[in-house]
Amino acid sequence: MSNETLPPDEDNWLLDDGDGDVPTRPSEMRKPWKVLIVDDEKDVHTATRIALRGISYKERPLELLSAYSGGEAFQLLRQHADIALIMLDVVMESEDAGLRLVHRIREELANGVVRIVLRTGQPGQAPEQEVILNYDINDYKTKTELTTQKLFTTTIASLRAYENMVSLEKNRQGLAKILESASDLYQLHSLREFASGVLRQISALLDIGTDGILCVRNENHVGRPELEILAVSGAYEYLADKGDLSGEPKLQAIFLQVFREKRSIYQHPYDVLYISSRNRREFAVHFMPQWPLDSVECDLLDVFCQRISAAYDNLYLYNQLRSAQEATVVALADLAEFRDTDTGEHVLRVQKLTDAIAQEMLMSNHYPDLMHREFLDMIGMASILHDIGKVATPDHILLKPGKLDPEERAIMEQHATIGAQILAKSAKLVEGISYLSLGSEIAGGHHEHYDGNGYPRKLKGQDIPLSARIVAVVDVFDALLNKRPYKEPWSMEETMKYINGRAGNQFDPLVVAALSRLVEEDRLPVKFGD
Repeated sequence: MSNETLPPDEDNWLLDDGDGDVPTRPSEMRKPWKVLIVDDEKDVHTATRIALRGISYKERPLELLSAYSGGEAFQLLRQHADIALIMLDVVMESEDAGLRLVHRIREELANGVVRIVLRTGQPGQAPEQEVILNYDINDYKTKTELTTQKLFTTTIASLRAYENMVSLEKNRQGLAKILESASDLYQLHSLREFASGVLRQISALLDIGTDGILCVRNENHVGRPELEILAVSGAYEYLADKGDLSGEPKLQAIFLQVFREKRSIYQHPYDVLYISSRNRREFAVHFMPQWPLDSVECDLLDVFCQRISAAYDNLYLYNQLRSAQEATVVALADLAEFRDTDTGEHVLRVQKLTDAIAQEMLMSNHYPDLMHREFLDMIGMASILHDIGKVATPDHILLKPGKLDPEERAIMEQHATIGAQILAKSAKLVEGISYLSLGSEIAGGHHEHYDGNGYPRKLKGQDIPLSARIVAVVDVFDALLNKRPYKEPWSMEETMKYINGRAGNQFDPLVVAALSRLVEEDRLPVKFGD
């Protein structure tokens, strides 16, 4: 319900000197309505301030700004996008300065919500009918007709209209931001990354600072705090290493109340949103707007929470699917390991170094079109399938302690094609890029040579999948540094000399360069060699 305070009724506000009245102080808890007085006469500013003293609308006071020319007013409007009402003189630095300002506000600033009341002491300079028809103003008054009572009525009516316009615009922009933010959150693939994204999107939705906390409730919290912090920002960064709210009893009490009552609570400055999901996970988000939220903002946040809940359910299902895929990959790798006792530690080293080289190439902006999120997320895990085709290689060849003869080598080389075919068949059951599709690329291509002299298809250069070009280097690097049935381990110096010598022939030079940097800067992810 509106709280409208009526000033004393005066016959003429220009005669009200305001003696004995105490100036109104802006509320610390309520954002004031900004009213801009634009007039080249100082007495008009003084009289207007006296007439509007003590007025509040919906428990929000007025904040009066002054400009003495159209140019000065325009600069103030650029600085204060939330001015609600402009009381504008027509004749100032020029006979039509006020009318020119109206045009600049609506056209240059594209501000269609601020209410403009034209006040003129020379109505002949700006005939009312002509002005109303040709300029986007909201009211037209001569200075002589604006008594204190009429000025009060005009101000409140203008603020009410401004509030309605802002509500409509907030709804439009807010819903657009919600749709955009939910789309962004659908792309996030970890819970903590998702939590940080939620804080960023709330900040963008309300156009507020970045101070915030997102907690998850651990219902069965054995070994974990009941209220576990997933993300913090701004003033709450100091809580990042603490993990819970035990050091903030007031906040902790509000969070517990939200979880207990299963609803959002708006008790400025302790505003906390409640978000639930289908898999019974519960989250709460605290943020810090400068002013108490209005009903439109609260409604938008309720819609936002529903979209966040759906986005989290999507994240949960995505992670479940990804975990199932990873379990399949590990099971297949275990099958290969069962046949070859050297495979187990080898594939783990290959996985970590493959990830490290891919990240190094990303940092160097190599093949940016290929370094998409799914590729970087999956290539390491997919790399452990590079020799899956060896399950079809006979033991007497796979485990032979010496070098293979030509016939045996031909049989051994079949493992690349066999592995690619096995994984490609399974990959067809999964839409888009997956561990299996990447694994098929790697299995079939990691023995191809950059110059086209490899096997099984003699692919050359960029025709070899990037995933396979990376694993080709990693596989040889690890094989040379470690003991095998047919060879003793090489030194790091010998190994890098061999690999660098084959850059551009056997190996992609950019992959070799990334590995060289990791070696030279001692940034290898695991220990290689004995």
